[in-house]
Formats: sequence, structure tokens, C-alpha cells
Amino acid sequence: MTKPDKKQMKAAARLYAVQALFQMERSDQTVEAVSREFLDHRFGATYEGDEMAEGDADHFRALMDGAVNWQARIDKMTDRALVAKWPIARIDPVLRALFRAAGAELVAMDTPPKVVINEYVDVARAFFPEGREAKFVNAVLDHIAREARPEAF
Repeated sequence: MTKPDKKQMKAAARLYAVQALFQMERSDQTVEAVSREFLDHRFGATYEGDEMAEGDADHFRALMDGAVNWQARIDKMTDRALVAKWPIARIDPVLRALFRAAGAELVAMDTPPKVVINEYVDVARAFFPEGREAKFVNAVLDHIAREARPEAF
């Protein structure tokens, strides 16, 4: 098996961050406990013959910290991007985790917004292969990105 490149490792870190944020919400575990579990037991692990992707641990940690530290701001931006009848509390918890991870990258990191949007649309496709959610994610993240980083547009 070839070693994944930096881009693949960051993509894996994004996917793991969405899973970890979902797990935090469902289990009431701390960011430290969930992050440790993912870093120790999921990154590059093998389960029943399936090898998990190796992720960029630093990027994962930054996403987790940013999502937790900036959650109130990210959730408000997400609410503004959603229609009034569907506040963030009412959307699918996987999508909520995805918006928080992407929001962390837009608010607290220097990844270009178009890269963030494309990467998290791919994450949405991994969780929702039907494709409808990917279009929704694209629209919401475009709105959040324009609010968080207007200078990039």
C-alpha cells in the first residue's frame, strides 16, 4: 500500500472530524476524549480486514479545536444560511457536524474557501451517496464562506 499524500491525509482528517463531532454530540464525550479515541484507534487502523485511511493528525486536531472553540459563531452563520423554518438544531446531526468542521476551517484556518467547500461537498457525498445533500451542503457552505471570508470572493 502506498503512503497517502498530504491532500489525501487532510481529506481523511476532515472525514474523521465530522465523525468525531457527530460522536461528541451523541455521546456527550469531551473533545479531548473523542479526539484521543480517533487518533489512537481510527487513524490508519485495520478493522475486519478493512484499512482505515491515515489522516493528518494536526489538521484533525485543528478542526476539532476550531469547531468547539468557534461553535457558537459557526452555528449562527449556519442558521443564517438555512431557511428560517430549519435552524441548525433541526437539521441532520451528520450535516450539523459537517457544517461545524467546515466552519472551523473557514473561521480559524487559512484554507481557501473554494477548497473547503469542495472538500466538504465530497465528505457529504461519502455520508449521503444519493447526492441531494451534497447540493445542500454546497449552497450552505458557500453562504457561510462568503460571510466568514468575504475578501476571498
